[in-house]
Amino acid sequence: MEHYYDAKDLPRFPEIGKEAPELAKKFFDWAEAVMAEGALSKREKSLIALAVAHAVQCPYCMDAYTKACLEQGSDLAEMTEALHVASYIRGGATLVHGMQMRNQADKLSM
Repeated sequence: MEHYYDAKDLPRFPEIGKEAPELAKKFFDWAEAVMAEGALSKREKSLIALAVAHAVQCPYCMDAYTKACLEQGSDLAEMTEALHVASYIRGGATLVHGMQMRNQADKLSM
């Protein structure tokens, strides 16, 4: 069965720079700098990236950061907890935007 997202495409990501190599280089240099050890460890950054990947629903990032988390020493309990944090934030953001609905309903319900 074919899928829209093919795991074989992930290693091909650098090809995105074929037609704009200068921009791709800047992106990949930036990505490397962002994920480097800093105030946050590579392990912590990988957990954040995994959670964000799920929140923005990028299967390629999910695969890449699942691997990165495991390589950095995270376990499934930590990774799962990170996903729950992302789910909570995304769910909370949905609910708090309900105030927009309530405000609009108040205006329209004279």
